[in-house]
Amino acid sequence: MPPRRPSVAMLLCILGALTTEAAFPGRSWWPLAPVGIALLLLALGGATVPRALAYGWLWGAVFFLIHLWWAEEAAGAAPWVLLGIAEAGFVAVFAAAWVLVRRWGPVERHPALAVVAVASLWVATETARGLVPFGGMPWGKLAFSQTTGPLLRLASLGSETLVSGVVVAVGALVALAFAHLRHARVGRASGAVVVAAGLVGVGLVVPVDTRAESGTLRVGAVQGNVPGPGLDAFAVRRDVLERHVTGTEALLEEVEPGELDVVLWPENSTDIDPRVDAEAGQLVERAATAVGAPILVGGQRYTDNHRYNEAILWAPGEGQVDVYAKQRPAPFAEYIPLREVARMVTDAVDLVSIDMLPGEEVGVVELDSARLGRVVDLAVGICFEVAYADLIRDSVLAGGELLVIPTNNASFGYTQESSQQLAMSVFRAVEHGRSTVQISTVGISGIVAPNGVVTQSSGLFTADRFVASLPLRTSLTVADRLGVWPTVTVAAFAVVLVVAGTGATIARRGRRAR
Repeated sequence: MPPRRPSVAMLLCILGALTTEAAFPGRSWWPLAPVGIALLLLALGGATVPRALAYGWLWGAVFFLIHLWWAEEAAGAAPWVLLGIAEAGFVAVFAAAWVLVRRWGPVERHPALAVVAVASLWVATETARGLVPFGGMPWGKLAFSQTTGPLLRLASLGSETLVSGVVVAVGALVALAFAHLRHARVGRASGAVVVAAGLVGVGLVVPVDTRAESGTLRVGAVQGNVPGPGLDAFAVRRDVLERHVTGTEALLEEVEPGELDVVLWPENSTDIDPRVDAEAGQLVERAATAVGAPILVGGQRYTDNHRYNEAILWAPGEGQVDVYAKQRPAPFAEYIPLREVARMVTDAVDLVSIDMLPGEEVGVVELDSARLGRVVDLAVGICFEVAYADLIRDSVLAGGELLVIPTNNASFGYTQESSQQLAMSVFRAVEHGRSTVQISTVGISGIVAPNGVVTQSSGLFTADRFVASLPLRTSLTVADRLGVWPTVTVAAFAVVLVVAGTGATIARRGRRAR
């Protein structure tokens, strides 16, 4: 294929990035994700490896700078731009890898293999982006754009690997159909479109069970709100705690004391440790006693030089009865790697004056339910942990019967960060077949059924509360049972493809040199 003019290729990249981003919350036009990928692949038609790197980076930069706009709201322009540029590099690697791989004979000759190859390369680079650097940044994975479409059900079979892979495969088929149409091959173009539609339609027939397998849990959840958006909201820590106490007491307008099995509070619902500060402890105890149920409290625990982000299960009359510490603190938000270097970019790093350490226990909190007469294991992932498939899977495999995602979105203002995070909670609900509660200080909070339906939700920067009877489930999905193996297999296949493509490129150059 002859190379496209750079101006045309760059326009396709920009349009492709904008189109793909529109598939994510808050527009959630899920069919646009494969269209955006198709535009990127068309831009790469006939490109050399250096140009592919440039085109891929351009697509990625436009996509991530829009998708991660909330980072500018929370940290400022410099960190936001650096983050977008860094994440775009992974798309550049994908683009260059695809240009190499398509030179390999079998991929050149067999369109079906080409579709599988391009999907594998995307999944491999997307996986790498979720791992490095500093633990990775899974935000913006294509799978999270499909939470309002039929492909969501595929999450229960193969997690992000399968859903993202199918999105890219559909995009590759759309690009293939366009290429056939350019040469008036209407039959082949129609065939590619039919196969693409078939891949999307598969999601409609995947069963997703929502039945209770081990009883139901009567849950209250409180979004207490904060005085105002931004980092300064938590300078008035006692005010935030009192808002959640008041919200908990307001649950008694809907239930009688003792009717709830547990009340869920968000991350940072008290930044004053109730185990150390007597007044804070009395406030939490007052709320728990009033509602007659344990409260899962979002708090902080400080040591001499560090701190932990914790979900504390507080029972009336007992205090802390279990606790989970966040395993994966957010770099540059909860701890500062390479602090001296980072300070050269922005002095905002000094707002994080005490680095957070990771917890070492799997995210399970044991709730002793008097009504059920047994211990119910709550699978807990704090805030950004919902984006990391391995952490949530570990919690479910350890016995989690219901997913709880306490989070604090106050720092991100009225951006799309909160709705993006709720989409991840929806994805995890289907992936693991578990009811899921995302409870935020300021919203968006939501209750999600095991089939991904959001049954209750809140607005941003409002006080709100929920009461729900949620099915408890113990069975494992196919995705749970397969674990990391689909991802490892796809990544290994991608490496083989790149090696083969590199070999083909070297062989071509050798023949030309003769």
